[in-house]
Amino acid sequence: MKGLRVTRPIPAVAALFLLLAAGQAHAEDPQQESSSKPADAPTATPPKSTAKQTKDTATRSAPDQPAWDPLRAEKDLEVGQYYMKKGDWDAAIDRFQDATVAKPGYAIPFRYLAEAQEKKGLRKQAIKSYQRYLDLYPHAEDGDKVRKKIEKLYKNVEKEKK
Repeated sequence: MKGLRVTRPIPAVAALFLLLAAGQAHAEDPQQESSSKPADAPTATPPKSTAKQTKDTATRSAPDQPAWDPLRAEKDLEVGQYYMKKGDWDAAIDRFQDATVAKPGYAIPFRYLAEAQEKKGLRKQAIKSYQRYLDLYPHAEDGDKVRKKIEKLYKNVEKEKK
């Protein structure tokens, strides 16, 4: 930089730009080896196809709904209860299962799910759902009632086996 004469001080932004440019030129120098890598370390191989890199796969790998969504869980509960009143057990079960996914640690959807499964005749699944309800909410006000239901369902399952 012979012949370059600075008559005014360089602004801070320009100085930062010059430092970054100098650092970039240093980083791109192929003759400079980083001392942090061992000599026998494998070098990174470039990808074989750049077409795969340019595709956005976020829409293909993203779930349809967010995993934790308590408002959606509440809405699923409401709609599931509506379906139960109508007697549409399959739709109610689907909605209660959606609620358990949207808010996994929430016990109430498991109780409703168990009731719908019991009404549909899915006793083994109802037992599991009731048990999950009690696991999540061990001091439930209706805990004794639920335990009696579980015992009754176990007896019915045993009768079916014979």
